[in-house]
Order: sequence, then C-alpha cells, then structure tokens
Amino acid sequence: MKAAVHHRYGPPAVVRVAEVEKPSVGDRDLLVKVHATTVNRTDCAYRAASPFFMRLLTGLSRPRRTVLGTEYAGVVEAVGGGVPSFAVGDRVFGYNEGTFGTHAEYLAVPHDGPVATVPTGVSFEEAAPGTEGAHYALAFVRKAGIRAGQDVLVYGATGAIGSAAVQLLKQRGAVVTAVCETPHLELVKGLGADRVVDRTAQDFTRDEQRYDAVFDAVGKSTFGHCKPLLKPHGTYLSSELGPWCQNLLLPLVTPLFRGRKVKFPVPKQDQEIVRHLRDLLASGEFRPVVDRRYPLERIVEAYGFVETGRKVGNVVITVVPPPD
Repeated sequence: MKAAVHHRYGPPAVVRVAEVEKPSVGDRDLLVKVHATTVNRTDCAYRAASPFFMRLLTGLSRPRRTVLGTEYAGVVEAVGGGVPSFAVGDRVFGYNEGTFGTHAEYLAVPHDGPVATVPTGVSFEEAAPGTEGAHYALAFVRKAGIRAGQDVLVYGATGAIGSAAVQLLKQRGAVVTAVCETPHLELVKGLGADRVVDRTAQDFTRDEQRYDAVFDAVGKSTFGHCKPLLKPHGTYLSSELGPWCQNLLLPLVTPLFRGRKVKFPVPKQDQEIVRHLRDLLASGEFRPVVDRRYPLERIVEAYGFVETGRKVGNVVITVVPPPD
C-alpha cells in the first residue's frame, strides 16, 4: 500500500510517499481503508521532534513510527474475530495519536478505541478533521466547567482547535467572544461567535469586557497577559505549555490564591469522545472548518502550508478521491 513515511526527523522534505506493508488485523482490530486524513500541528511536532523532549516518546535518534497521521475517515474492510460492534462496509472515523499511521491507504485500529461510525450525510472529507482540534477544544470546555450563560473568550478562533471551541462553547450555551484576523471575521461569526475582536486592529488583552474563561487555542499568549481579562474567579487555559512550561506549573500554584487560576487540560482519547463528536456532527452543531485539500501524493506541500501558521481550520489529505 502507499503511505507517507519519514525515517528521520526534520522539515517537511523528510516525508515521502512509498510502498509499505499493509497492516495486519488482530483479533480485536478493524482494518480501515482510509479515504481521508489530515495534516495538523501534532503531526508536524512529531515529524520534527520539536520540542526536543518529544524524542523520549518518538525515538531518540530516529522515529519509531515512520507513518504519521492522527485523524482518519474511511470504510471498514475487515474485522477481527473478536469484534462485536463494527462490520465490514461500515463508514468510520477516529483519532489515532500515539500509534499514528493514518497517512496511508490502510490502517488497523482497536475496535474499542477512539473510533465511531460516520453520520449519514457527512462525507469522509468532513469527518476526517472532526477529532484532533475538536477533542482538544472539548477538553478545554470540560476542564473549565463551562455552563450556559458564561462569558468565554477564544483567542485563535480560526485554527482547528479554536474554530471547534467556538462551536462547542455555543453548543453549551456560552456567550462567546472570538479573536481573529480581519480576513476571517465573517467566517468566525458564521461559527456562532456572539462577538468578534479583530486582533489586527486592536490589542485583545485591552478588551474592557471580563470573562469567566479565556481559551488560548494557539498558545501565543500567557496567563500574565490575559489575567486582566478574567473575572475574579475566572480561568485561563492554553493549548501549549507556555514559556518555561509555565502552564504546567501555574495550575498547581494559582488555586492557592483563591482567585484567577490556570488549568491545563489533558484530553482523553477514547471512544466516548469520538461518539460525542459524531453526535454533534450528526446534529449539525459542529462542522470542522477545512482550509485546503491535498492528494496523498502532495502531502509534503500540505506539511509546508501547515507550518506557515496561516491555515484556517484544517488541512485535509484525500487518499481516495470522492465520487463526482
């Protein structure tokens, strides 16, 4: 089968499309013929082993997992003898960080892992980008304990995480202020944001409104900069570790002062999460934003574009072209 492989760490050019062995199917596995996948920030970080400590997870001198890719959507082609809940021909999608392997024509995944059926009326190219950014966004929402009527600011509302966060927050009944650049104001309004702040025209940290939670979906701010935006018991959350890993340390310290605090969500990767996202896709309450689509043969270009930091939402890789 064809797959995008990398045998050393480095820039996008270390990736190439090659013939590799088709995965075997264990007794409790599904063999999925992948129709669509994505390239995202997670893939870029693992491919480059950046930050360096990631090599403790991926291999010190060279990558242990040569085929990357965390998200996928496709058709079940075979099932193991111990699989009770899926059948050949099922349309499925899911998340596969850790074992990876979705940048390929076939993928074997545990039947009880982060996988669910694709809702009727949702295409593979719509379902594939429905897990990575969304499961981080859902972790934000749950960790902050957001309730209906609360005021929440999302910084970086056009990324995969931020665009999902706006939609998931609205689904919970929050009042959402979203921060983005001028060209994307209408897009973000269309996601449901109650108010949009143009960060190219004003410094969002000087906003006069106060919030129950501030979500930095791109990891480019700090608690110190955003603290004035928070209500007396508000919460700051970021998608990144922050300078000197402060977003891991501050959650231990800030609760001691009984005021504004930092929380750092660690997202779950299980079937309940993907089924929850499936239900939101089915209801239309969540739709992943897609910036560009590339065929598998042009995945190096996709990596290059993602690393410009200019993508809006998600970048989809088409493995099997959809019918006309």
